[in-house]
Amino acid sequence: MAKLLVKLQRYFRRKPVRFFTLLALYLAAGSLVFLHSGFSGEPTVTGTQRGPGAGEGPGLPYLGVMQLSRGFKAAATMPDGGRRHGPWFKSTSKEPAERAKAGDYGSTRSRALRARSGREKEEDRARYVGCYMDNTRRRTLRGVSFFDYKKMTVFRCQDNCAERGYLYAGLEFGAECYCGHKIQASNASESECNMACKGERSNTCGGVNRLSIYRLELAQESARRYGSAIFRGCFRRPDNVSIALPVSQLMLNMSVDKCVDFCTEKEYPLSALAGTACRCGFPTTLFTLHEREDEQLCAQKCAGEEFESCGTAEYLLVYQTQVQDNRCMDRRFLPTRAKQLVALASFPGAGNTWARHLIELATGFYTGSYYFDGSLYNKGFKGERDHWRSGRTICIKTHESGQKEIESFDSAILLIRNPYKALMAEFNRKYGGHIGFAAHAHWKGKEWPEFVANYAPWWATHTLDWLRYGKKVLVVHFEDLKRDLFVQLQRMVGLLGIAACEDRLLCVEGQKDGNFKRSGLRKLEYDPYTPEMRKMISGYIKTVDTALKLRNLSGVPDDYYPR
Repeated sequence: MAKLLVKLQRYFRRKPVRFFTLLALYLAAGSLVFLHSGFSGEPTVTGTQRGPGAGEGPGLPYLGVMQLSRGFKAAATMPDGGRRHGPWFKSTSKEPAERAKAGDYGSTRSRALRARSGREKEEDRARYVGCYMDNTRRRTLRGVSFFDYKKMTVFRCQDNCAERGYLYAGLEFGAECYCGHKIQASNASESECNMACKGERSNTCGGVNRLSIYRLELAQESARRYGSAIFRGCFRRPDNVSIALPVSQLMLNMSVDKCVDFCTEKEYPLSALAGTACRCGFPTTLFTLHEREDEQLCAQKCAGEEFESCGTAEYLLVYQTQVQDNRCMDRRFLPTRAKQLVALASFPGAGNTWARHLIELATGFYTGSYYFDGSLYNKGFKGERDHWRSGRTICIKTHESGQKEIESFDSAILLIRNPYKALMAEFNRKYGGHIGFAAHAHWKGKEWPEFVANYAPWWATHTLDWLRYGKKVLVVHFEDLKRDLFVQLQRMVGLLGIAACEDRLLCVEGQKDGNFKRSGLRKLEYDPYTPEMRKMISGYIKTVDTALKLRNLSGVPDDYYPR
């Protein structure tokens, strides 16, 4: 064997070119095998194995025969398939002819059929309108545009247009996404929209100067929008209108765009249309935007746009511009060490990150965490790096339960959310990140049933443990916080010992979403809960409802029980 190796060594020493050629061929073959395995199918992610239960919760034999694990710690699995956002590459150098050369025109008929079936499946979030002509001089959709010549998909285009409030999303050249409120072109033949999407070869993304257009069915709970402005509603003119809305401009040719643009230029977050007058300002105690009127009272046509309403002298039509209200954006660490540790406790998926965002804006102080999440630190939660006992943060995020952990805190805000929504939110976070989504393979595979079996009992024991062992617990329901943010946030800030400034809380209402909310556009096409799962979860809901009422608190909201 040694003689053979010596002979090979001498041979390649005399002829190094052959050696490097064989080496290159070996590496190339390995690369092809790797690429083939990467594209052959979606990798299977093993679900979290059920850990040993910590025994039944104290005094809770009626929760069922399943063990209730209070110290459950889930591994942070982040599969590649859960990523929602990729880099956008805007390019203006490629001409249509050049891009057409790079397109994939193979098997266009079969691809069109697959695309049509894909469109039918996505009707819950968007409805396919048709194939339309487009050109660079006069665009069919005249809103914002995004280009991605590597990873463009139909959903990515729809999602980005929906988050910016547009009604239509269109795809062209397999890689370009256009948004708009109106379709300003004529139809083209469906066979002309036959280019495969760069990031989704099974679907089509328009063609050469042809747009595949979708109408976005905005069923999510986000506010109505007009372009980049958010519609806030119709309101009665405040008594001291010149103080409440200090900047005004007479516009004889009034339209929503003109008033919004004027207030944006003046750097005000509110734009109020009052007939031919445009007023700008901030939400304040003089103009809180809490008492909405019937929109018919503001339904006077605009002088500059007959299909829009511009309000009247007595009833103002209000929009929120893209100008950031900076009155509540300053944040810092506590100037002196906190004497008490306050927990912001919740079951995973109950909106803890969103509640931290609201508390930081409302108080001006950073929140801390029992854990460390680098992604949250990078998003601005600077208290994430501090030890939870440092005393420099206003409250501490925790998902822990159990007597020892709970008694470490002097008081707590207990955030409770509908278990059906909380379980799905945590499953999405586990497999898709803080604002991402789990892949359909995870919902259909064994991961979801195992997840529900482990986490549903924990949802109940988490609340019951905090009610039993917590020293001073303020219960806040996630649904109430969404419905009446001002009042609920006042309660939360009061427990933290901070004098709530009403103008600051009104500022928070305008900045409430932050970057921690999943788009409501993407929905499952089916109910992931089986009848057995619902029966089990309903039992836990009744247990928690009874425990709350025994402490003279309001029970769980009615919508916790499925209809």
